Amino acid sequence: MTLTADEVYAAAPFVRTLGVELDRITPEAVVGRLPFAHGLSTVGGGLHGGALMGLADGTAAVCAAANGEPGALPATVDSTTHFLRPVAGQATATAAPIRSSGRQVLVEVRVTDESGALCVHVLQTVRLVYPGA
Repeated sequence: MTLTADEVYAAAPFVRTLGVELDRITPEAVVGRLPFAHGLSTVGGGLHGGALMGLADGTAAVCAAANGEPGALPATVDSTTHFLRPVAGQATATAAPIRSSGRQVLVEVRVTDESGALCVHVLQTVRLVYPGA
């Protein structure tokens, strides 16, 4: 299914409110960035883990929807997050499907810092809901 960033922002306003910028949306991968903002930081000046989880969840949901049929709405049912190191500047998330069926997508999300170092690793199961089906 083809999605645009504007469609995602309209359907999931939190992604835009958080400040996520979606750079690429394809069934193979979704790439989103979270620019550093002081209001999203925590002790030590890095991006807060909740902000990073929001970035990962948003990109995983978009990836799952891009792997569904038209009209599919993503609903996260399970998410495991491993924080490996702090993100001091902008964070970039790349979400890719590991396994996809008509109703569920297992998505891997890799969040890197500006140097390209892996900072957060997420495995997320996203259920695809089809309203009216």
